[in-house]
Amino acid sequence: MNNKSEVSQDKSFFGQPRGLSTLFFTEMWERFSYYGMRAILIYYMYYSVTKGGLGFDQGTAASVMSIYGSMVYLSSVLGGYLSDRVWGSRRTVFIGGVLIMFGHIALSVPAGKMALFVSILLIVLGTGLLKPNVSEMVGSLYDAGDPRRDSGFTIFVFGINLGSLVAPYLVGWLGLSYNFHLGFSLAAIGMFLGLIQYWVGGRKYLSKDSLYPADPLEPGDMKKLTVRVIIGLVVFALVLLLMSILGALNINNFVLLLSIIAIATPVVYFTVFLTSKKVTATERKHVWAYLGLFIAAAIFWAIEEQGSSVLALFAANQTNNNFLGLHILPAWYQSLNPLFILIYTPIFAMLWDRWGKNQPSSPAKFATGMIFAGISYLIMVIPVTMFGSGTKVSPLWLVGSWAVVEIAELLISPIGLSVTTKLAPRAFQSQMMSMWFLADSAGQAVNAQIVKLYTPGNEGAYFMGVAIVALVAGLILFALVKPIKSLMAGIK
Repeated sequence: MNNKSEVSQDKSFFGQPRGLSTLFFTEMWERFSYYGMRAILIYYMYYSVTKGGLGFDQGTAASVMSIYGSMVYLSSVLGGYLSDRVWGSRRTVFIGGVLIMFGHIALSVPAGKMALFVSILLIVLGTGLLKPNVSEMVGSLYDAGDPRRDSGFTIFVFGINLGSLVAPYLVGWLGLSYNFHLGFSLAAIGMFLGLIQYWVGGRKYLSKDSLYPADPLEPGDMKKLTVRVIIGLVVFALVLLLMSILGALNINNFVLLLSIIAIATPVVYFTVFLTSKKVTATERKHVWAYLGLFIAAAIFWAIEEQGSSVLALFAANQTNNNFLGLHILPAWYQSLNPLFILIYTPIFAMLWDRWGKNQPSSPAKFATGMIFAGISYLIMVIPVTMFGSGTKVSPLWLVGSWAVVEIAELLISPIGLSVTTKLAPRAFQSQMMSMWFLADSAGQAVNAQIVKLYTPGNEGAYFMGVAIVALVAGLILFALVKPIKSLMAGIK
């Protein structure tokens, strides 16, 4: 079944094209591998060498976790470009999966810090190639106007959260109870299974159109691209050389350099959008409207993504993990994110459907989400203030914090994806979609610097400071709802 019309008319997978099953399980296994690895990576970095870890201090480990996530989302821009211009989506996804698998294999080998950095490079590049393009391929299964599209994406998102939900339990149990490298090996096996399934199912059920780039590079374009890449790599190498000569080349400064790049990238994009002659006056207003939402999204992702760093440290060091006769491994808390997403999604879907045209505007949903994000950290202030940083508290505080921040995610994440497509200038539609990933990247780049402030005895002040930033941002956004709606010029 390689003809696009045959693919789109197929109904053999619960009324959906059979290709959806291929992409469902590919992304499920990819998320299994990524979230499984992420659930134990921070512990691997800061546990002492005698406990099987690398012996980083906790601040550095949290900073590396944050910049790791930032680079994953930043590389998605590269993945979209290579798919559109060079390899086509199917090849790009497969190459990405192979890189991810080898990244996990590198971690499964007890080769110290060098293996960690090799793994980070491979998984950053691999996830950037795979993640945006597998989602694009889901959309390509359907003809324009096909009423099954929304339900197809709903099934696909369920697969994402299913892999994310199960992985921390299995990989976390193996990694923390027995050996970190065994846990990383299980993550590698998960990606291998996803690749096998993708290779076999893709040949049968995905359109051959996905093998070719939508906008292939011309020979002259390839030469220009090669020159620009070489110049960029040379400049980056020269910066590292200068840092080395000055005696400033260390992990913390290298993370700072990457943070600057991640924050500067969306600044460059917005500058291009706002100054381009290809953008009409109305579209320029749309970009200004999006800028406010982008900043709010970056602040939200900075909070939400601290689940794998700051809250992971709280789970290990300040939580009583013997609860109701059950011993809870710290890695298991990482399953709370997908668990609450799965619980809340049908509730929000029914809520928006019931309100219909009377539902809040996109800026109002964003502002409300920011308030919930701030409240999620106010919750964490309470146990530290009441019992002190030296007392281990009930795990219900973490559960409550995650329960609230995931309300914020459903007010911001799906709404943000939708509004990004609506506000995109016609000349930059594909690149505008990259901006949504860059919001997460920029938020985590900021995290890479501020998580160092999360130190023993400073936990309450840290949680309060982050909460205040989110609450103030939410209140400011509420005040800007009408101006932003005006800039959106009739777009709902």
